[in-house]
Amino acid sequence: MNVNKIMAELERKHPGESEYLQAVREVLMTVEDAYNQHPEFEANRIAERIVEPDRTFTFKVVWVDDKGDVQVNTGYRVQFNSAIGPYKGGLRFHPSVNPSILKFLGFEQIFKNALTTLPMGGAKGGSDFNPKGKSDREVMRFCQAFMTELWRHIGPQTDVPAGDIGVGGREIGYLYGMYRKLAQENTGVLTGKGMTYGGSLIRPEATGFGAVYFLRQMLEKAGMDIKGQTIAISGFGNVAWGAATKATELGAKVVTISGPDGYIYDPAGLDAEKIAYMLELRASNNDVVEPYAAKFPGSQFFAGKKPWEVKVDIAMPCATQNELDGEDAKRLLANGVKVVAEVSNMGCRPEAIDAFIAAKIPYGPGKAVNAGGVATSGLEMTQNSQEQLDGRGGRRQAAPDHVVDPPRLRGVRHREGRLPQLHEGREHRGLYESRQVDGRAGSHIGRFFSMKKDELSSSSPFLSPPASINNIMQAAPLNWKEQYIFEKKHDTEKHVRY
Repeated sequence: MNVNKIMAELERKHPGESEYLQAVREVLMTVEDAYNQHPEFEANRIAERIVEPDRTFTFKVVWVDDKGDVQVNTGYRVQFNSAIGPYKGGLRFHPSVNPSILKFLGFEQIFKNALTTLPMGGAKGGSDFNPKGKSDREVMRFCQAFMTELWRHIGPQTDVPAGDIGVGGREIGYLYGMYRKLAQENTGVLTGKGMTYGGSLIRPEATGFGAVYFLRQMLEKAGMDIKGQTIAISGFGNVAWGAATKATELGAKVVTISGPDGYIYDPAGLDAEKIAYMLELRASNNDVVEPYAAKFPGSQFFAGKKPWEVKVDIAMPCATQNELDGEDAKRLLANGVKVVAEVSNMGCRPEAIDAFIAAKIPYGPGKAVNAGGVATSGLEMTQNSQEQLDGRGGRRQAAPDHVVDPPRLRGVRHREGRLPQLHEGREHRGLYESRQVDGRAGSHIGRFFSMKKDELSSSSPFLSPPASINNIMQAAPLNWKEQYIFEKKHDTEKHVRY
């Protein structure tokens, strides 16, 4: 594989799509050495095939606002790769959504889903619709119009969307209600649903909780304890809320949250009341964090800045792509940061990652750190295929050992003088599953991401999940009260429309 040659061809085909090109380059450079040890990969052009999406749908979304005016947005669905299972990936509603961002997210999703060992492919979708300032009725009408086009391209064995930025329980309810009306079936084709209509226990918390469980294992392997550590978190949405909740429960002190308007520094740390207020801020639909400083004396608001200038032990970017750049990394390192756990998708720019690796501190890549969300979505898909109403299952561990312990990966070699890097382990996991390559030309891509055959059910892949599924979530008591409060607060049931 010649990375520069592949990238030159991609740049010619997809000019100006910087996020997508960045994501592809990062992955190819990471696996280049291992890939080139397998001539069968090159003979079947695996790299060239895997960096291009299977198909991309672009469509017009026409809806009517509360004033009676017609509005027009653009909708997308990028189905990237379904080698090991149906396409799986979220829907993002945000003004910044464009083909480049969705391609990068869909490409990342392939590796993230493969890393969970669950049979799910990679996809992403969304629209440039902005939910900020919209009424429930306007959001409902947009979601219904969006699903009127999307429904023909998705299905429980074809493509299973979920939520992302701008798409929470309310939006999933509207989308799912319209899908059921159009498809005339109740198959649970979207994940992230309310508990009363097919949702899974702790799905709202799963991404943030899973990230903290992953962080805790990173710390343990580095000989540290999460208790007493100070943490800087960016964002204030569902993922940041989950991460702040679990980190606080485990004894850490979360001292920052952030939004598009700036960041909050709270030296006393977040507690239950402050974390609950994060939900109020998000529910206000104003997309700002400044009111936090007025409500909680002792905290400070820094307009237009990012939280990476604060002296902390751990940094957890939880907001959006490329939010932590090289200069931010220098500030964190100068202030003595010990660990970086990337929770957002491609949250760190390449120069920031290089700086953390050069400083020899543990760095966890987003594909692994935030996989708790999609892993729990896999559980929701399983329960829906079994026609279960909810997922009140047993206890689950944060992540399989092969996710957090790269040296155990088969064939992964570490350069002299370097710590094992998790961002290498995530891609090598999928790559080395392809050792036993058979003669069928199409089989190479499938094996690139596949699980062992004996881990799969002989019938539907979702009727009998692999044993390793029990290792996805942390072995911790389920907080029923917390789940109940969340469901009541968002009243997700009322958003289902028929």
